[in-house]
Amino acid sequence: MTSFKPHSSHWGAFSGRYEDGKLDIRPHPGDPDPSPLLGNLPAIAHSPARVSRPAVRRGWLNRTPGNARGADDYVEMDWPEASDLVASELRRVYKDHGPQAVFGGSYGWSSAGRFHHAQSQVHRFLNVLGGYVRSVNTYSSGAAMVIIPHVLGPYDHFDRRSVTWEAIERSTELVVAFGGMAIKNADVHGGGISKHVVRKTLSGVSARGAKFALVSPIKDDFPADLGAEWLAIVPGTDVALMLGLAHVLVTEGLHDREFLDRYTVGYAAFEDYLLGRSDGIEKSPEWASAICEIGVETIRTLAGNMASARTLITVSHSLQRADHGEQPVWMGIVLAAMLGQIGLDGGGYAYSLGALGNIGKGQLAVPLPTLNQFKNPVPDFIPVARIADMLLHPGEEFHYNGNAMRYPDIRLVYWAGGNPFHHHQDLNRLRAAFKRPETIIVHETAWTSSARHADIVLPATTTLERDDIGAADRDPLMIAMKRLIEPVGEARDDYEIFSQIAHRLGKYEQFTENRSSAEWLALLFQTTQKALEAGGHDAPSFEAFWDRGEMRLPLQQDTGGPARAFRDDPDRSPLQTPSGKIEIFSQTIDSFGYDDCRGLPQWYPARPETDGRATYPLHLVSNQPHQRLHSQLDYGDFSRSTKIKGREPVRLNPLDAVSRGIADGDIVRLFNDRGSCLAAAVISDDVRKGVMQLATGAWFEPDDPHADRAMCIHGNPNILTRDIGTSKLAQASTGQLTRVEAERFTGELPPVRILEGMAIAGSLDDPEIADDMLRYP
Repeated sequence: MTSFKPHSSHWGAFSGRYEDGKLDIRPHPGDPDPSPLLGNLPAIAHSPARVSRPAVRRGWLNRTPGNARGADDYVEMDWPEASDLVASELRRVYKDHGPQAVFGGSYGWSSAGRFHHAQSQVHRFLNVLGGYVRSVNTYSSGAAMVIIPHVLGPYDHFDRRSVTWEAIERSTELVVAFGGMAIKNADVHGGGISKHVVRKTLSGVSARGAKFALVSPIKDDFPADLGAEWLAIVPGTDVALMLGLAHVLVTEGLHDREFLDRYTVGYAAFEDYLLGRSDGIEKSPEWASAICEIGVETIRTLAGNMASARTLITVSHSLQRADHGEQPVWMGIVLAAMLGQIGLDGGGYAYSLGALGNIGKGQLAVPLPTLNQFKNPVPDFIPVARIADMLLHPGEEFHYNGNAMRYPDIRLVYWAGGNPFHHHQDLNRLRAAFKRPETIIVHETAWTSSARHADIVLPATTTLERDDIGAADRDPLMIAMKRLIEPVGEARDDYEIFSQIAHRLGKYEQFTENRSSAEWLALLFQTTQKALEAGGHDAPSFEAFWDRGEMRLPLQQDTGGPARAFRDDPDRSPLQTPSGKIEIFSQTIDSFGYDDCRGLPQWYPARPETDGRATYPLHLVSNQPHQRLHSQLDYGDFSRSTKIKGREPVRLNPLDAVSRGIADGDIVRLFNDRGSCLAAAVISDDVRKGVMQLATGAWFEPDDPHADRAMCIHGNPNILTRDIGTSKLAQASTGQLTRVEAERFTGELPPVRILEGMAIAGSLDDPEIADDMLRYP
């Protein structure tokens, strides 16, 4: 009988065994709360959605324009021919247009392994060729990654290292969670998670007597059994509520003036805005109540409770994935500073606590294995959420973080790892943008919509089909990720694919350094091994680690992090901001002169969505799914088990359902000016009236792939969301919120087929197909 082998994933460590055509999965025995997402893994071995051979779009071979992308046939070819084809196209574009005409796309979640990390591999490969246009920041936290360095210092340095679950369990008396702290989000962490501790920790905090306030239009954004007070706020109005709370603190003398004077700059200007001295509008609880539709007394009571308890303010990723998303992150910091608790054990401010499973855990004491990507000589970049703008408007000026920049003219897109047709907004606009480049090449494990909009599709292995080292920041368990199944079809790992193409371009030795994958794993392991040895810790050889299957890494001593050091001595441990303090007013941001992000946190009403047309009455919340990571393994058993009539479920309040004649289980059409989609109605009191909730991640399937304005029949909310930046400061994604209307769908229900794979037109090995093709250079 085949033995179980260790492996890891972004949603948990596990062991697996493939026998008699079936993959068995066992969660790691040390994990107290394993993620149900592991239930999606067995489908990898046999899903018809997998890409089995290299494939090329028929129209691209015939040199027709890219307007057939997403609607064209594909023909398969063998690997040598596919590698020759990719190498030839790369050679042409680099020679004729230079590296600034190549965009290297990847989102980094393809594997928990440290070597077979698609983002590292594609960036290393393109840097070897001469560079590429890159993206910066993430769809998850693009606004926070820009605003936090201005206010607190480097992202990931201050708050993510200053509030731990241990401190919360010891000392926190009140958690005010703006945007919530949904357990489904803590199921995952980039690189792996060996212990899911959030549920158990929060339960322990509750048992000690701590209280929780959930500020969200969705009740289950916080564990239901903890009895959190639910403030069912109007989506996108958190900043107004924060200002109302701040107003109470000031007018009732509950704010900590000593802390503000010693540790912050710019409070006086903020107070002028708060009390209406600068603009004539006092941000009172009554003002806030009218905007966010939370009772005045509820606001006053919460402010008083916050001032009288050891209070932790958390702000979720979701709040800054919206119009003016920089503001709630900034205003949350200001509110915590007004309470004077930043740097106290279990108090203060934590951005995105609970958004990923390892945030709030201790820091590793040793570095992790990391593949050198080399230096990119091309200075051009875009904020990650501006890819459609870049493709549609080459040469056009845009603003970002104080800089006036221009979009490059991209001729070739090379994507490995990630599915832009999952995480980008306004998919009909993205479809138009993807028609613009001359060539799009992707490495894909499955026939996602991104693969179906590419010209050359190269089949990549999944994590289960290769050996690797699994390790993540803040997780002490390093895993020997052993191959569990043989590669499906003719799939190859990204390193092997790039190595073969590099060989044809005369860059093989530079890219591979003449090492096999196994040799790279042994080499990269030395980074951690040498640090362990230097620190006096157990430092096994790579061979010993591989035989053991896992290894526990040491953690740093918890000293309270930068927040505690700053509080104890702001002169010796200043923040890495211009003033060395918390910047309530930022002279730097103010100097940019932006009208949508000024020098201090403010309330900005959402920008109109409809360009003069009637406003759509329902708020749509497109949050992260509980049944998969982003769009990964949507074809997995657990993900598919949550669908209704093959569609994604959309939740709505009973009052909204009744007024529209919608019953539980009905297929509904959601629509606005940008597009429409079908989803299955789930009637729930856990969703605020006037709100619908449709998770991201359903693979986009258009009703008519030839139409410019298609409907997604599967339930991808990004057919509805806006493709605009948060502000000129961060230009981040605003995909969390949009406005829609909904109606019961009464037409003939189209079947969902995207999870069943791709119908291939044939192979270039077939003479009839080959004769029908124009031959490429």
